[in-house]
Amino acid sequence: MQINITGHHIEVTPALRAYVTEKLQRIYRHFDHVISTDVILKVENHHKQVEAKVNTAGKSLFAQDSGTDMYAAIDGLIDKLDKQVRRHKDRVRGHHATAAKRAASLG
Repeated sequence: MQINITGHHIEVTPALRAYVTEKLQRIYRHFDHVISTDVILKVENHHKQVEAKVNTAGKSLFAQDSGTDMYAAIDGLIDKLDKQVRRHKDRVRGHHATAAKRAASLG
């Protein structure tokens, strides 16, 4: 698992880096097939934005959030990514379960 955190018009402090890494552990706890994650922290006109791209074995997931506080934007981003990852995991797991049921009913 590789995490890339970059800042655009903002310095990525060790506190921000640790906060993002800690919050991303929730994603990895739900879905362990994550290859890499790219996080971009932006500040434009005192408006904070966070973007993230999660690369899995079969799909890339993208989310972004913004707000007046960087930590609140990170929390919102993680909530969105977590929802996408859980839906992706359910879809992947659902295909295997239906294939197993078909194989059991055929033979």
